[in-house]
Amino acid sequence: MATRTTAETTASMTASAGAERRDGRFSGFVRVSIALQTVSIFFQAVTAGMAVSSSEVGSTVHDLGSKGMYAMSMLYLLAAILAWRPGGGSARPILYATGFLVLGTLQVVMGVNHVMEVHLPLGVLMFGLSLLDLGRVALQRMRPARG
Repeated sequence: MATRTTAETTASMTASAGAERRDGRFSGFVRVSIALQTVSIFFQAVTAGMAVSSSEVGSTVHDLGSKGMYAMSMLYLLAAILAWRPGGGSARPILYATGFLVLGTLQVVMGVNHVMEVHLPLGVLMFGLSLLDLGRVALQRMRPARG
């Protein structure tokens, strides 16, 4: 087994620090925002059940929740932009966040126009995609930095 020289150890530590910097100082903000988005979409699924049961309160809470879900999608987009530009991370999460914002807009439009044939499956799709994205972000944090 070969022993490492001081130069190799320093190079390895520098590469490790570079990997952490690439992760970005806003990566925690991205994780929190995608988690909040996922929770808000799940909340919408719960309140949708209440609204379908013709509960006035359920409809009101679902309507308020839609605004919260939309706000969480905008927060995710902001976090993705901050993680990319000043944070030095990848621009790919911006595409994911923009996609969620577009889907959220379509979701709101379909809900307001009572097109349930699109509104309900789109909500399920959004929840599934948000869970996948949350898993991607969580697994990315758990992976060791490549040196």
